[in-house]
Amino acid sequence: MSEKPIQETMCCLMVQVCKAHRNHAATVLAELGLHNGQEILLMHLWEHDGLIQSELASLMEVEAPTLTKMIHRMEKAGFLERRKDEEDGRICRIYLTQAGRSLQEPVTCAWNFLEKRILANLTQEEQFVFRRLLLQVRSNLT
Repeated sequence: MSEKPIQETMCCLMVQVCKAHRNHAATVLAELGLHNGQEILLMHLWEHDGLIQSELASLMEVEAPTLTKMIHRMEKAGFLERRKDEEDGRICRIYLTQAGRSLQEPVTCAWNFLEKRILANLTQEEQFVFRRLLLQVRSNLT
């Protein structure tokens, strides 16, 4: 049995799918004034406003310098603000501004639009299997 050319491997296909998803997400998010990944930060803060950077970095599975740059950019855009913790002045908490909170509905709509695009032409059963397989692949890699 001969091996597939590298361009036909599952790994190569997964990279292509990830790039295509990232490109589509970038286009949709840019219309809202966001960059890729920033919507994930917002989602965590919509769920639990006032997290500290280390908690956010852990939740988002990113390195601290990456998150610091993202927070700085989003703070400059008016979506977030850093505030000293009321009990421990050494700790800085990240809070949504009104502009950050107002993005919840449009980001959710954008995310739903992207998901519909991804799942187009798949039956309900195929969608179920696809989700199960993605969860398994993620588990295999973590």
